[in-house]
Amino acid sequence: MVMAVYATAFAVRGKSDASPVTEADERAEAVIVAGLARLTPEIPVVAEEAVAAGQVPQLGDRFWLVDPLDGTKEFIGRNGEFTVNIALIERGAPVLGVVFAPALGPQGRLFAGALGHGAWVEDANGHRPIACRAVPSEGLTVVTSRSHGDAASLNAFLAGRKLASTIVTGSSLKLCLVAAGEADLYPRLGRTMEWDIAAGHAVLAAAGGNVRRVADGQSLTYGKAGFENPHFVAAGAAVA
Repeated sequence: MVMAVYATAFAVRGKSDASPVTEADERAEAVIVAGLARLTPEIPVVAEEAVAAGQVPQLGDRFWLVDPLDGTKEFIGRNGEFTVNIALIERGAPVLGVVFAPALGPQGRLFAGALGHGAWVEDANGHRPIACRAVPSEGLTVVTSRSHGDAASLNAFLAGRKLASTIVTGSSLKLCLVAAGEADLYPRLGRTMEWDIAAGHAVLAAAGGNVRRVADGQSLTYGKAGFENPHFVAAGAAVA
């Protein structure tokens, strides 16, 4: 569905918050929401484009968070760094997540994780478990956003840490790279919404990592009024 649009000269529109949206966002969301309604009709679905249209369901302890196309700017730029994200939230915590990057490699790259069952990735190299790594002796590999970010704030946050390298990429792939042991730290010192990161958070948590608020070090939670996240840092288990 997403790739079918990706292969065309698709149109781009602006939403009320000035963020871009394409036909791929809308078509993918319709398919995902319909599928979740069949699979778990009793669990409400919070989906990005529906919320943008004012459709917010009544939430209980369990709900789905859906971002049908995370990294729309990467999709528009055709660099492949966009994802489809689905997460299950229970009592404010992400317990199940799937992140699919359909344009990475010949068959895409799929990350998934579930509380108590570990995390895994499936791509051209096969299906295999993933886990956060211990920080290498040469220092941290830090993931940063390709399309968003405040360089001065990031440099201040990282001051005093031993750094080895930086990876620049888009979408929820940043959390998944930490989960896969390909990076160690992802500080996000800017605006995000819950559906942007919930699936990646679930994969990271299942792989042994965490996502904490910068302000107080507490675990990031979901189901907040307005669905907007504070500044946070995603890290492997051994990273302070």
